[in-house]
Amino acid sequence: MSRGRFITLEGGEGMGKSTQAKLLADALKAKGIPVDLTREPGGTPGSEAIRALLLHPPGEGWDREAEALLFAAARSDHVARRIRPELESGNWVVCDRFIDSSRAYQGIAGGLGDKHILALHDLGSHGLLPDLTIVIDAPLQDVSNRLAIRDAAGSDAIGRRANEYHASVNAAFLAFAKADPKRFQVVDGAGEIDEVQARVMQAVAPLLESS
Repeated sequence: MSRGRFITLEGGEGMGKSTQAKLLADALKAKGIPVDLTREPGGTPGSEAIRALLLHPPGEGWDREAEALLFAAARSDHVARRIRPELESGNWVVCDRFIDSSRAYQGIAGGLGDKHILALHDLGSHGLLPDLTIVIDAPLQDVSNRLAIRDAAGSDAIGRRANEYHASVNAAFLAFAKADPKRFQVVDGAGEIDEVQARVMQAVAPLLESS
């Protein structure tokens, strides 16, 4: 049995990743491909418990080191208990965020440095990387409209951070894609949902052709 393919969707707040991850998983299933749709932080009972701590932290919240360690711990459990078993059984995995979010949010915008985030990933998740990472990059006005709807009842601890922080995150994703064009594909997130989905499917096409 051949190993499944691992696809992640990345980008800053309000880019439409979760919507496109679900649409991608549905499209792959329609083609007869067994797919597991998951997310980070989360995906396992332990990782979901850590997600709650990260997005709604107790007390004064986490400092940047503790936050990075919690994300790494959640990912380690997710990889060990869900992602690797699915891939090894031949299933494809579509994940809403993965290591590149930690690199962008904690490593670059948070100032911890890329090498430290990757070192945690090497230790906790044995350096697992996706076969394809899709970075969705949408215009500011589109993002603002989506965030207004998504966060109407309030934002989480990370979403509430300053605009400068989120600008740094967005720039980091584009820099990662430029530095590693073999793994990354940047998809234009402007327009209607089905238009973006068509671009996502175009980015995935080489994997489909080689499977």
